[in-house]
Amino acid sequence: MDLFRKKQKVRKYIRFYGWVQAVGFRYRAMQAAEHYGATGWVRNEYDDSVSMEIQGTESQIDDVIAAIERGTYIRIDRMEVKTLTVDPDERGFRVRYH
Repeated sequence: MDLFRKKQKVRKYIRFYGWVQAVGFRYRAMQAAEHYGATGWVRNEYDDSVSMEIQGTESQIDDVIAAIERGTYIRIDRMEVKTLTVDPDERGFRVRYH
């Protein structure tokens, strides 16, 4: 991957499956996103999965996911990932509720 692509912002929708609810996943995601400078949101879904839209460089997004996986009790079994259009006006990362 060339240097330009590593610095280019992308936005992804990620659905996490596994032991991801009631284990501090959303809090950990918010802390990691703020630490690595990513923006977006995270929320619990009714099927016990967790959804996230995250925006940043590929590196920032990878770092956020790695930090979430290091969380105590969190176990990600599977992720579904879709690429979205970047939101140039988005600021910050938050927990969303239905």
